[in-house]
Amino acid sequence: MPTLFLIVFVDLVGFGIVIPLLPFYAEHFGAGPEVVTMVMASYSLAQLVTAPLWGRLSDRIGRRPVLMASMAGSVVSYLLLAWAPSLAILIVARFAAGAMAGNIAAAQAYVADVTPPERRAQGMGLIGAAFGLGFILGPAIGGLLAGHDPANVDFMAPALAAAALSAVAFLGTVLLLRESLDPNAPPPPRIARIVAVRRVLTGGGVARFILIGFATIAVFAGMETTFALWSSRTFGWGPAQNGYLFAFVGVIGAILQGAAIGPLTRRFGEARLLAAGLLLIAAGLLGIAATTTVVMLFASAALLGLGFGMANPSLAALVSRGAGPADQGMVLGVNQSAGSLARVLGPLAAGVAFAHLGKSAPFLLGAIAILPVALIVLAIAREAGRRR
Repeated sequence: MPTLFLIVFVDLVGFGIVIPLLPFYAEHFGAGPEVVTMVMASYSLAQLVTAPLWGRLSDRIGRRPVLMASMAGSVVSYLLLAWAPSLAILIVARFAAGAMAGNIAAAQAYVADVTPPERRAQGMGLIGAAFGLGFILGPAIGGLLAGHDPANVDFMAPALAAAALSAVAFLGTVLLLRESLDPNAPPPPRIARIVAVRRVLTGGGVARFILIGFATIAVFAGMETTFALWSSRTFGWGPAQNGYLFAFVGVIGAILQGAAIGPLTRRFGEARLLAAGLLLIAAGLLGIAATTTVVMLFASAALLGLGFGMANPSLAALVSRGAGPADQGMVLGVNQSAGSLARVLGPLAAGVAFAHLGKSAPFLLGAIAILPVALIVLAIAREAGRRR
């Protein structure tokens, strides 16, 4: 587990580096808010198609080969991003990165292989902590490399740094990571991808948590992809300042997931913790929409960090516990694919809202969308408590 944590962390630092860069990169080629969010969504559109394939492939050939292929593909996509001469090539680079992004589902399946069900949320919390820590250092490094001035951004240096970190993660997987899948276990039956997706989404308990995750990720992705546009118009911020704020959110989420998620889960259960996280997310989004000062903005961002720190590992654990041992990769791949669809539709909706309803509209609409989801999760938690 420590080796997996370090590999995922290094890879996600590279992923986080380019996040503050992309909106300014797209605007550099003349893109408006709707096209900026489309560029951000292109990664997830490709991931939507390939994530179940990667997850199912990891059930058959092992987690380690899938992690290796994913990280090698990331290196190539970041190099293409560094030298993108046009908006079209920028979109191609992000699409290629998304197509090769099988690492999170494979890493979650690895955790499921090596942890018992009662410790699953804590194990998923370690992956979440790696994700959070990647978003601490990644955006901060990317912002520093790209610069403070939104009119004079260095696009090449952050992309090359991301490529180098993904190459390090690839070498770590090759040299240090052992395969978690039992070589003596019978291989899962071959089934068509559409059949596999339909089987997961009609699986009752698992399906509802995948849909809850879809709504949660759509809201967060809408916020994430329009925040740089909002902050540049509200405070005159460039990539560096946005990187610092996302790093702050990452610190909050990483501390919670790394140190507190296990005891909190044992005390309250995954469903109640998920509901609390969703309510905090809604409060954070409302706070950003009402923000007039930088202090108020960071207070609202802290609520977002706490909310996602509670919600992400709880959702992953609830999905994983509903899957059989031979189907972990497939189920988590479908879950990742649903998240990818959310990262396509959420930014597109947020971009339209930003352009036509005002700069704070994505945050207000996100809070309104997440509140009924939190109430549904509370009802699920009460139902589970009555059964116990």
